Amino acid sequence: MTLSKGDKIPQASLTQIGDNGPEEISLNDRLKGRKVVIFAVPGAYTPTCHSAHVPSFIRTKGGFDNKGMDEIICISVNDPFVMKSWGEATGATAAGLTMMADADASFTKSIGMEFSAPPAGLIDRSKRYAMVVEDGIVTHLQIEEAPGVCELSSGEALLAAL
Repeated sequence: MTLSKGDKIPQASLTQIGDNGPEEISLNDRLKGRKVVIFAVPGAYTPTCHSAHVPSFIRTKGGFDNKGMDEIICISVNDPFVMKSWGEATGATAAGLTMMADADASFTKSIGMEFSAPPAGLIDRSKRYAMVVEDGIVTHLQIEEAPGVCELSSGEALLAAL
């Protein structure tokens, strides 16, 4: 079943690099009592993700802050080391975005957002989407039809929908 507006985010653990290496993060604990933007990409360093999707949230971070968002989280089915490096390479980390790994795609699969594109080497990756979650409940959700497109799920499009 694909996640929909009004759904509660299922129990999930993601990973990020902390001061002492990889840290498991309870997404549900992170969302409790907060307004959070979550956007997901098919892969770190892939063309549309790198040149369009992440930059759109860097550009719009101030707008989301003005709307009362507590955090912007980028999720990808990659390892946490790649997500840390990618956050640094794109300027996302310096801009205040949180880069999290769904290394085994368990969260992505639990919300029905997985896809595979074997010719591109993408297996069990995340569809491209953006959502707003308030206290664990999805209040806005915008999903792209094709993984190489970043229109509905861009920072600008999500911000305009709020």
